[in-house]
Amino acid sequence: MIWDILLFIVGSALVVFGADWLVDGASAVARRSGLSEFVIGATIVGIGTSMPEFVVSGIAALEGSAGMAVGNVCGSNLFNTLLILGVTALILPLTYTRGNMRRDIPLCIGVSALFLLFAYLPAEAPGISRWEGLVLLLGFVAYLWFNFKAGKEVGEEEEVKKEAMPVWKMIVLILIGLGGLIGGGQLFVDSAVSIAHRLNVPESVIGITIVAFGTSLPELAVCVAAAVKGRVQMAIGNIIGSNISNILLIVGFSATVSPLAIDPVNRLGILLAAASAALLLLTMFPLKRHRLGRAEGALFVTLYIAYIIWLIINR
Repeated sequence: MIWDILLFIVGSALVVFGADWLVDGASAVARRSGLSEFVIGATIVGIGTSMPEFVVSGIAALEGSAGMAVGNVCGSNLFNTLLILGVTALILPLTYTRGNMRRDIPLCIGVSALFLLFAYLPAEAPGISRWEGLVLLLGFVAYLWFNFKAGKEVGEEEEVKKEAMPVWKMIVLILIGLGGLIGGGQLFVDSAVSIAHRLNVPESVIGITIVAFGTSLPELAVCVAAAVKGRVQMAIGNIIGSNISNILLIVGFSATVSPLAIDPVNRLGILLAAASAALLLLTMFPLKRHRLGRAEGALFVTLYIAYIIWLIINR
């Protein structure tokens, strides 16, 4: 138990430092390449911080642990939207751009709805088949192409400036940052799962809570670091990009490796993850503020805590 606690502390430290370096490096890339911070957050940062989920869900699928593989993804998306965006908004209210409102958030809702559809059909044996996994992977390729194309046309929303940071330094910061995030997240997951197994917690509950929390630590650290540095679009892009990547890339890859059966706990989790994406869209309209303020952030955090309490009580 003491060894697990030490690994937890080391993993947490790696995640925090990795997030800081990754934000700095990715911001420099955004300015030098002419891409918006949102696109960098949704692609390089979003996909990079989803690597812990990719590793955990991929291994779980290979080992036949569908509950862990699916629970990790839907739990991470819930954690990302409700807790991470909620905490980030409490630090610094998040203002949406026109692109966020017209393109990015609706796209996230659409991908979440597709995941929900695949997970619930057919009703007699809900799950994600291999061909559905392939459809999701093709969707991920299209998503990357769309983002980079849109990123080059973003001048109407953001003024892009050249960054003085040398290219080699950007690369080093990004690689070290990703390494710290992925390695630290994995250390956290291993120690947390070890403790949970000793307490006889069911696999799907572990996946949707402890593992999802651990693999989402990179997103949490990046968003907090981005908020502190005033990089609002990178924080929003990180979460939206991570949520979309979790479904298209991670579920797609896992289902292609091995068809994924969906148990009742994960079916509810997928439904709530889709609902949380829709809730994000609804926050844009009250008073036409087009932002996620501190009040909405507090609501998101409260909803997530209530869900976890309900899950623990009813497990």
